[in-house]
This record gives sequence, structure tokens and C-alpha cells, in this order.
Amino acid sequence: MATHSHSHHEPQGADLNVAAQATLEKSGEQWTTMRASVFSALAGFDKPASAYDIAEAVSKAEGRRVAANSVYRILDLFVGANLARRVESANAYVANAHPDCLHDCIFLVCDSCGQTTHIDNDVITRGVRNAAVSAGFVPVRPVIEVRGRCAACEAQR
Repeated sequence: MATHSHSHHEPQGADLNVAAQATLEKSGEQWTTMRASVFSALAGFDKPASAYDIAEAVSKAEGRRVAANSVYRILDLFVGANLARRVESANAYVANAHPDCLHDCIFLVCDSCGQTTHIDNDVITRGVRNAAVSAGFVPVRPVIEVRGRCAACEAQR
């Protein structure tokens, strides 16, 4: 069965920070030093990170205590501006590798190691949105997460 997905150029490292800054500034927000620090910390994690994980990483990097509630506010801004995605079932966040592209995401979340893989499949997400509309519901932000085991964890069983 063919899947209809789309592909992106996915910037990494400094290029991802530049893309995030450009996207945030296009939305009318400022790219402050603190926001840059939070985004860099978030992008540095290889799996979803909580606001507490990010606050700890920023605190270490800056040599001063950064409160998790400050990080939560910035993460909420990032989610609204498409710079980050919230993995609902883990109450954690991942940096959006293509912040200039608006679409619904599907997350595959490993229950064993916590690794989260983001996939795009416009057919599935469009179907979810259409089903919601058919039920008389206006979808704003569909959240699709599949819990299970990643290939590496499954191979170790």
C-alpha cells in the first residue's frame, strides 16, 4: 500500500536554529537570548524532553538557575509558532525539524526506551481531520501518537 507523505529539507544544528529564528520572527515574535537557549537545549535532546529537562540543560549551559515555568511559557510559544511539537502522552517536547512547514504530525513513541519518531502521512492526517468534520467537530490540532516498541527494542526481546 502506497503512503502519501511529503518530504522536507530538514536543517540541523546551527541551520535549524536559523530556521527556527526566522519562523518565530515571521510570526511577529522576538528571538531573545533565552528563547535561543531553550530552543538549542530542546534541539540537543535525542528524544522528547520535559520542561524540567530543558530547564536543567539551560541552567547548566548558562551557569544559573532557570525555572521550569519560564521554560513552559517559551515552549507554549514555540508550539504555537510551529518550532516545537508536544508529545502529549509523554508530556514532553521535540524540536520541529521543519518549522516553516505547517502540517499534522504522527509520533511513534517507544514504550521501552522513549525514542520518538516523527512521520508525515498526509492521507492519514487528512482522514482524521475529515472524520472530525463529518462528526460536526472543527479540528484545530490533531494529535496522533502510536505507542509501541521501536525496532531496536523489539530486536532485543
